Amino acid sequence: MFPKTSLTGLIVGLFFLYVLHTCWVMFGIVYTKPCEKPQSDSCISPYLAGNPRLQLSIYTALNPNADGGHSLIHREEEFDVNTRFERLVNVSLPKKTRKNGTLYAMVFLHLAGVSPWQDPHQVHLVTQLTTYMLPKPPEISLITGQDEPQKPDQKKQSSDSELDRPVSHWRSRLTVNVVSENFQFDREALPGDVHRYMRVYQSGKKMIYLPLLFVDELSNRVKDLMEINSSSTELPLTISYDSIALGKLRFWIHMQDAVYSLQQFGFTEKDADEIKGIFVDTNLYFLALTFFVAAFHLLFDFLAFKNDISFWKHKKSMVGMSSKAVLWRCFSTIVIFLYLLDEQTSLLVLLPAGIGSLIEVWKVKKAFKIHVVWRGLTPTFLFGKLDESEKRTEEYDTLAMKYLSYLLYPLCVGGAVYSLVFVKYKSWYSWIINSLVNGVYAFGFLFMLPQLFVNYKLKSVAHLPWKAFMYKAFNTFIDDVFAFIITMPTSHRLACFRDDLVFLVYLYQRWLYPVDKTRVNEYGVSYDEKPKGKSHKD
Repeated sequence: MFPKTSLTGLIVGLFFLYVLHTCWVMFGIVYTKPCEKPQSDSCISPYLAGNPRLQLSIYTALNPNADGGHSLIHREEEFDVNTRFERLVNVSLPKKTRKNGTLYAMVFLHLAGVSPWQDPHQVHLVTQLTTYMLPKPPEISLITGQDEPQKPDQKKQSSDSELDRPVSHWRSRLTVNVVSENFQFDREALPGDVHRYMRVYQSGKKMIYLPLLFVDELSNRVKDLMEINSSSTELPLTISYDSIALGKLRFWIHMQDAVYSLQQFGFTEKDADEIKGIFVDTNLYFLALTFFVAAFHLLFDFLAFKNDISFWKHKKSMVGMSSKAVLWRCFSTIVIFLYLLDEQTSLLVLLPAGIGSLIEVWKVKKAFKIHVVWRGLTPTFLFGKLDESEKRTEEYDTLAMKYLSYLLYPLCVGGAVYSLVFVKYKSWYSWIINSLVNGVYAFGFLFMLPQLFVNYKLKSVAHLPWKAFMYKAFNTFIDDVFAFIITMPTSHRLACFRDDLVFLVYLYQRWLYPVDKTRVNEYGVSYDEKPKGKSHKD
């Protein structure tokens, strides 16, 4: 009654509903309904419509709600809401801050020539200039034992085994925004995200809202942080100002809240920084395109996973399949998982990598026909026998690996020796994992070549899981887009592009060797298979 691909059709349908719903939600975020009758009492008018002469003042304080003890670090007297500027100031650090304490910035927007505490129409925001992070572990040369140059305080800290205690870091950038457009809000349709940044006062029968001041926390990146120690008496601070549109402000508020929520769920500053980089370092229009690309990437990932599992579940023979390629893929995914574990990557990345490693181990079990027999607490591994067709495939696979080893092994060993001599690592284990993962990233695509060689010798590609393969191919080209957007190691970025060439060769072989309908497909089904029934004798 239902087609065989009904589950896939349902998934695709739900996916498009999700995309449409997300577009509707995003439209609701960036669009704000204006007041339809500007002269009515139901409108909230902007304070900036009167073109007041304003001033921007920034103070530092040890307490976010302290009434005294403020230190002025910058005053922008000729402040224009529509004029962008950037100032570099040196901030003196109090003794408490230098002793692993905190420091706050209080940003005031008020009338020029008047103290912010004497202006009833001033607006202000408080933000932290410091954050707590674990110090970076020192890296040493494993040959000479020489560590990287450090300050005396840092050496003392390392020797006292305090690397597991968070220390105060200085945020060297402060970004301030003010909504410049004279937008009239409808009192009955005031957005909740804007409401918390809005201060209003009564002027006759009209309600006036003060300038919408915003401190951009997303611009605080880990790369800009500086570790604070007892000798850090003065540190630089870059103060940036730019006007902001109301729609972008609302979008930024939602993204900032999302990052804050992740940190509440246990994400570290480094984890949240990767997400910040997507928004801060990317044009918003390009970011919108990225969302759709990422959505399709998720869809293709799921469909590839579904078809890949189905293929290997029904796989009975390894005819035409490179067992060495399967073994290599299992090894490489485990190495990448251990590398991510060594780099203390977030669970959001670790969990999929760990699950992927387990699936690849299961594929190796299927490919080599491994059966585990338990005799008490001792496992015994039994390997199945190969038939004649599988033996011929294995011969081609071994021949391809023989030729490949002449190129692959010297490259991997040479890269490991080079990194041992010229690169510093935390430990020998870290060097081993980094050497292995660099070999996987740099030369891992070479292990795709034995399958190409087997296809060439057999003059057939019917044995490949083409549905799962095509979904993965689409994702490979999508990864090329992400390579320009997301912060990642150079080796991983190059790995995204080098896979494209191999996939193009696979597609060429698909065109060169048409699929024989009489051969079984990826699920063990033949299109021209005659119905099985009882034989009749004449």
